[in-house]
Amino acid sequence: MTEQELAMVAKQVHDARKPLNRISMQAELIKMALDGDVPPERAKQALDKIITSTKDCSEALTEMMEALSDSQSES
Repeated sequence: MTEQELAMVAKQVHDARKPLNRISMQAELIKMALDGDVPPERAKQALDKIITSTKDCSEALTEMMEALSDSQSES
């Protein structure tokens, strides 16, 4: 793997981690709601954000696979 390809993969991994971090934070918020520390409506909002973030993560991983596939066919 070339240095340029490695940099591209590193960027895409970073892009996939962002939604994973959002998912983790929102899951913590849901736990707090279940414990009664925040209103149930906040838990519903957190679930919506988790759903959106999983889609974002899936898209980032798809883009990574496409980029890797493209770089393999160029070699």
